[in-house]
Amino acid sequence: MSQIKCQVDTITPLAEAVFQVILTPEKPLSFYAGQYVLVHMGDNDKRPFSIANAAFDNHKIELHVGADENNAYATEVLDRMRNNGEISISGGHGEAYLQSNGKPIILIAGGTGFSYTWSILQQTLQDHPHTSVTLYWGGKNSDDLYLHDELSKLADEHEQFSFIPVIEFANDGWRGRTGWVHHAVIADYPSLKDTQVYIAGRFEMAKAARDDFTARELSQTNLFGDAYAFI
Repeated sequence: MSQIKCQVDTITPLAEAVFQVILTPEKPLSFYAGQYVLVHMGDNDKRPFSIANAAFDNHKIELHVGADENNAYATEVLDRMRNNGEISISGGHGEAYLQSNGKPIILIAGGTGFSYTWSILQQTLQDHPHTSVTLYWGGKNSDDLYLHDELSKLADEHEQFSFIPVIEFANDGWRGRTGWVHHAVIADYPSLKDTQVYIAGRFEMAKAARDDFTARELSQTNLFGDAYAFI
């Protein structure tokens, strides 16, 4: 797959150590919602980042990059973008893209894994307006859910969409769900037999979710996540 050179339009903080990157590719990038790009740092150094925008809007590429001071893998990419004003990418990559079959869709995101589910959510609302879709987004605290208000508004505007935020460490003002994000799904769905599940987050979470969801009748053919290519 050939490289595409991109202009770096903006790098904007979304939360502490999370940045929205907007790229303009020299030609539109062909991809499916839920795929990722490889950022080319060198001939043998290509780093994956989920595409956050929907596939119907491919004249720009949006990334959500989690980059704290201990994460050189991501901070080096941001530094290259800031210093050069351009970057080369390839994509779309990955097999965990949206493959709607009419079943209700459950999206599960941990942290910046949200960017994967954000692309799928936008595409689903555009292409499958009668398909039920529920997004569970988990973070350590409420500040990690950086598009909370936008998603709540979107849920108010679309009857078929539900947004369920989940945080691990609640403060006194939090009135929502707490704990591990995939446990919230288990609490709401005694059976997952007639659903599709798309998941992005830490490998440990993805593995635990696969085991727990399989026990609740979810077919492996209806479980999607890039992590499952490795675990």
